[in-house]
Amino acid sequence: MGTGTIDPRLVVEIGIGVAGLAVWFVAFWAALYTTRPPMIAAPPATQDFGGDEPPAVVSLITGRWELTEDAAESTLIDLAARRMLEFRQPGNDPLQTTVHVRNEQPTGLNAYERMMFERVRTLALNGVVPLTALTFRDVAEAQGWTKRLNAAIVADARSRGLSQRRFSSAVVASLTILAGIPSFALGIAVFLHSRSGGSFVAVMFMWFALAYLAGKSRGERDTPEGRAAAARWLGLKAFLRAHESFADLPPAAVTVWDRYLSYGDAVGATRVCAAVIDLGMGNRRRVWSSFGGTWHRVRVRYPSFWPRYGQKAARLTVKGCIALAIAALIVRYNAIAFDFTPNSVSSWVTLAVRVLILWPLLYGGYTLLGTLVDVLTPVTVTGEVLWVETWRSKTQGEDGPTIPLLHYLAVDSGASGRTVAWACPSDVASRTDVGDVVTLTARRWTRRVLDLRVETSGRARSQTYGEEQTDALILRAMSAGAPALATAVRPTRVAAAELVTAQEAGRVLGRPVTLTGSDRGVAVGPMTMAEFRAADGTALVVTVVTGDTAELAIRAHRGGSPVASVGEEAFASGQWVAARQGRTVVSLEQRSPGPIHQPYLVWLLGLAVGRLT
Repeated sequence: MGTGTIDPRLVVEIGIGVAGLAVWFVAFWAALYTTRPPMIAAPPATQDFGGDEPPAVVSLITGRWELTEDAAESTLIDLAARRMLEFRQPGNDPLQTTVHVRNEQPTGLNAYERMMFERVRTLALNGVVPLTALTFRDVAEAQGWTKRLNAAIVADARSRGLSQRRFSSAVVASLTILAGIPSFALGIAVFLHSRSGGSFVAVMFMWFALAYLAGKSRGERDTPEGRAAAARWLGLKAFLRAHESFADLPPAAVTVWDRYLSYGDAVGATRVCAAVIDLGMGNRRRVWSSFGGTWHRVRVRYPSFWPRYGQKAARLTVKGCIALAIAALIVRYNAIAFDFTPNSVSSWVTLAVRVLILWPLLYGGYTLLGTLVDVLTPVTVTGEVLWVETWRSKTQGEDGPTIPLLHYLAVDSGASGRTVAWACPSDVASRTDVGDVVTLTARRWTRRVLDLRVETSGRARSQTYGEEQTDALILRAMSAGAPALATAVRPTRVAAAELVTAQEAGRVLGRPVTLTGSDRGVAVGPMTMAEFRAADGTALVVTVVTGDTAELAIRAHRGGSPVASVGEEAFASGQWVAARQGRTVVSLEQRSPGPIHQPYLVWLLGLAVGRLT
């Protein structure tokens, strides 16, 4: 590229288009700012209900007109408070709660209450469904159902005069009219540049694009009636939060607390109910945390836009060096040489263009400097794990398993009500689970976790509970006598060797294997076991337990990390994975001195459970 100048007319044409667009976006951001739902001042605490609004609507107006999963959860609890459903908790663990349909044809339900009731009724068998079985297993189905439910809640709130569209018709019309300014400005710029009919096309394209942006839904906002109602319900929220043990009440407590529990869940004062009732609608951006001694919600942001997030220092260093090398080549071949005149507008514009050509220099320098500071200044953070989710993964072939590479790890350090998720390598993320208090070492600029240590396990309570229930099961079998014992040790009809093939086991272990023993494996009472062994001694053991003994088997594995979408419940830890489907438990264990590929085990476990009849 040699010397040259830019036509001043081009600068004018670009300036006209940019100026017109800037005018419209200033008006757009002003509309967003002025229509923000306000913070409602909380009145004195009161135990009186704030009105006759359903809990879902209360959740909307007390949450600054933003719908969360609390709306659906509180609706479910309210159906139990109104005696259409019933919660029963047979043991100490709220996760064992069952939902019973008391009235097959209830009356007086609105649209979203009917949706929630039908969700329970259609899943119930003989009128009973475990609370945990209400969770949606299909993401698309959960999103569609949630969208319809939220639309019905918003429609109810609007019909009561408590909510309105954030951008009213007048605001949308004003922004649409104002869209004419940048549209015509673009048309003039195109006409001055080309003197062709393309200016009309540019005008229409810009106008329709900005009109669509103005008319797109921006959520809900307050009304005078809505603000008054929200203030009344916030008084009840203050009363319930001041109650010493209200936040720890399980869903079954609705029989005692009646609608206080449903409205308490609506205003965010019942952390146990929110944790136990999982419809597959979990909001990963607003998560409960108990770190610091009190339960509170934390807003989580998940970085993904900038490519540096989660990157290793070595990789970023290579990228930076390559960018600097490209910049050196540009300078070497005189790509930015031109005659610069400080008093010439075109010279200044040309200078800006030439500098932009050298973006590799800017990127390379920025990346290397950021990486250097990142490596020299690692941070140590202690807090509670709020959310663990796969971020990046890769697939091994067309039919192979998906291997996670990087996880989002959201940790509440108690510094504020907001946090940014860390990028955690999957092998490190496997050491922890939601609820654990951990100390991690990380690099702040790339948000990459280097090491992690679990200080306090969040699964301690569930493990203790599992031991208590194991004792109870044994005592129950002993007290029931010989018939119960005979049932417990009844031989299983499920052969472990029929659930996994040697080819699949070899894919997990990364080497050819053969099935040892008979074709059906070894059977001992209600348990069958099959071992797939390689020539170097590496082995994969498949175990199947059925009947009453399966209850004991799955409890022995509940100390692991929960695994989604495999059977009715599944867990993984270290070299083993296990899942329960009905009264059958399938477990896989990798026995080898080398690295354990737990994602491969989870993939194979899903295949095995799917083959159960």
